[in-house]
Parts: sequence; C-alpha cells; structure tokens
Amino acid sequence: MRLLDRITFDPLVMGGKPCIRGTRVTVGTIVGLIASGSSTEEILRDYPYIEADDIQASLSYAAWRSEEVDV
Repeated sequence: MRLLDRITFDPLVMGGKPCIRGTRVTVGTIVGLIASGSSTEEILRDYPYIEADDIQASLSYAAWRSEEVDV
C-alpha cells in the first residue's frame, strides 16, 4: 500500500478533512501531536486502531500539502 493511500477524504467524516483511512483521526491531529512532542509510540498507545505507517502517511501528506502553490 502506498503511504498516501492511507489518507482519505469523506465530506461526511470530520467535515471532509483528510483522515487516516477508516477512522476519524485527522492528519492535523497527528501533525499537531508530533509538533507538540508526542512520540510515535505515545500516539500509537493513545490511538491503538492506527499503525505507524498511518503516522508516516500523515506527515508525508502534510509535507506534500505545504509545498503546494495556489494559483
């Protein structure tokens, strides 16, 4: 599975924000936790229904979006 395939969008889930597939955990939640100093292990403990690759996918998605240029 490609990492970004783990990120989904559904207008009926979390207002269409990018989420980890099959959950209501947003990319923003994961990035915010990492930014505030949480480790991967802490996040996986707090969200046992996600995987380490989901965290990596969230960071990859956020990095990709930060490089986008709006025209």
